[in-house]
Amino acid sequence: MSLPTSYMTGGYGKIPQYFDTLLTARAPDKFTQKFFADLGFTSSTDRLFVNVLKSIGFIDESGVPTERYFKFLDQSNSKKMVAIGVKEAYVDLFNLNVSAYNMTQADVEGKFKTLTNGSKSSNTIVQMAKTFLALCSYAEWTDATASDDQARGFDTIEHDGQENVPEKQPPVTRMAELDLNYDIHIHLPATRDQAVYDALFASLAKHISLK
Repeated sequence: MSLPTSYMTGGYGKIPQYFDTLLTARAPDKFTQKFFADLGFTSSTDRLFVNVLKSIGFIDESGVPTERYFKFLDQSNSKKMVAIGVKEAYVDLFNLNVSAYNMTQADVEGKFKTLTNGSKSSNTIVQMAKTFLALCSYAEWTDATASDDQARGFDTIEHDGQENVPEKQPPVTRMAELDLNYDIHIHLPATRDQAVYDALFASLAKHISLK
């Protein structure tokens, strides 16, 4: 099963505020609960978001920001990075429904019960579902699949490993009209007998048609 074990127990509506506030702050060397408290989130519920960030790959287990976190700080990519992190964290759910971000809370709860084999209490399932849907509400899903592919280096449409480029045809060459000329060279025998030449030219006239 691939479902995060970290989830919020309340304050789900503050998740967009958490992300927006992170965009205004410089990435820390380590993302600790103290750092989050210094941003103004001091309640026990707020602190649970630190582990949620770990689950979606924004910080590692020791709290060090990942490459995804730094890409998130580019506001043109922020919500796409959240979408990629959610899809990765909840991969088993997305395997059941590629548009899981559009599911109702009741549907998400039902899938979570199935994926956890009934090992979680009903209250925990509700909290997990609300956390998931709150993350989804902030993420950008319009181009989520394409963004996910680009993050993995797949951004070119190909066919059988080759770019779909029309095959070049060899240039057509038109042959010019040929004008053929034949030159005939006759080597005459060395003789003073005129009859020999008369016989030779008579034979030529018989066998060669001159135009």
